[in-house]
Amino acid sequence: MDALLIDKLAIIETVQNWAVWRDAGDWERFRTVWHDDGWMSATWFQGPAEKFIEVSRAGFERGVSILHFLGGTSVDLEGRRAIAQTKMTINQRAPVDGVLVDVVCTGRFYDFFEKRANGWRIVRRQPIYEKDRLDVVDPSASLKLDPGLLIQFPEGYRHLAYLQSKVGFTIKRDMPGLKGEVVQALYARGAKWLAGEAAWDAPPVPSGA
Repeated sequence: MDALLIDKLAIIETVQNWAVWRDAGDWERFRTVWHDDGWMSATWFQGPAEKFIEVSRAGFERGVSILHFLGGTSVDLEGRRAIAQTKMTINQRAPVDGVLVDVVCTGRFYDFFEKRANGWRIVRRQPIYEKDRLDVVDPSASLKLDPGLLIQFPEGYRHLAYLQSKVGFTIKRDMPGLKGEVVQALYARGAKWLAGEAAWDAPPVPSGA
C-alpha cells in the first residue's frame, strides 16, 4: 500500500472516530482526534477543541441529544497537510414549546488536517450546512413555528438553529452553506492551508456555551 493511500486512510479513520467517540461520550479518545491547537466551529459553539470537549461532555451528561451520521469522505492532500470533506447529518432531539421534535441537518464537515509527531489530527473543523428539516416525534402532536424567528437564520440550518435557540443556545448566523460568499471564502482558506499558509489571519474570538 503506497504512502499516499495510508495517509488518506488515517485521515478518514480520524473523521470516523470523531463521530463515534463524540456521540458515545468517549471523551478521552475523542480528545485524540485533535491537535493541541485544534479549533471547533458549529452553530452553537466556536472555540478551542479542549473547550468544545468540556461543553459537549457537560451537555451529554445533562441529556442533550445530538448525534452525527457520516457518508463519504474526499481528501485533498499536500505533503503534511490535508483538507477532508465528509458528507454528514446532524440529528438533534429536544422540546420546542413543549413539543418533542427531531431536526436533521445535512451537510459536510470541512476539516483542516496536519500530520505532526502524533500523526494526522484535526487543526480546525468547519461544518458546511446544506439543508435541514424539523419533524415532531409524536405524529399526533402539532407545533406552530414562529416565522419571525425562523427567518432570522440561514436556510441551510434554519430549523436546527431554531431548535437550538429555543433551548438556550446563542447561534452564529453566518455559517457556510451550500452556495455563497461564505462557503467560497472557506474553500479559499482551505487552498491556502494546502499551500502551506495559515488557514486564517488571526485567532478567532471564542464563543459558545
